[in-house]
Amino acid sequence: MEKQTRTHRKHYGYEKEKESHKAHERSKKAKTMIGLKAKPYHTQHHTPQGVMPAYLLDREELSRAKVLSNMIKQKRKEKAGKWEVPLPKVRAQGETEVLKVIRTGKREKKAWKRMVTKVCFGSDGFMRKPPKYETFIRPMGLRLKNAHVTHPELKATICLFGVIMKGTVTEVNMSELGLVTQGGKVMWGKYAQVTHNAVNDGCINAVLLT
Repeated sequence: MEKQTRTHRKHYGYEKEKESHKAHERSKKAKTMIGLKAKPYHTQHHTPQGVMPAYLLDREELSRAKVLSNMIKQKRKEKAGKWEVPLPKVRAQGETEVLKVIRTGKREKKAWKRMVTKVCFGSDGFMRKPPKYETFIRPMGLRLKNAHVTHPELKATICLFGVIMKGTVTEVNMSELGLVTQGGKVMWGKYAQVTHNAVNDGCINAVLLT
């Protein structure tokens, strides 16, 4: 015992005593601790032993989740395959590409205005908001009223009529063509896909989806 004290500067059985005191210290701490410090302390000491972690619990349901996601993907493909699109693959346009930040104010510190850099549809009755309240500025040169839509079966092009870019699918007015459905009803609207970059050409050309 004397040798133990001389070598380690601790009396014999010190570690066992320390371990036995810890339980009392923990209980005292748990009783007195309050507030934000108490929350993590209690969760740390009151988690049941032998509980499976969250990432292992998910593994059992993984196969079911995979089946569901595959079913949803398949349904989307079937829905997409309903139309024969002239341009099947279209490059995605980012927000920074479509909308340009316009800085305003005396020191140009305000940056809540956006200028649309792509072609948009502007009807005959289109009217701009007052410049003070205009969040999205649509330039006059990029506001088009008509789209040149080509019917692939009739081989005819009609001026019919958002941001409109290459690959955009829009609904167009079909009343001028006088087409009739199988049920004998007049076709008023049909989908068409834009086939070129309208920004460069100054007009919109589209092909009807069959």
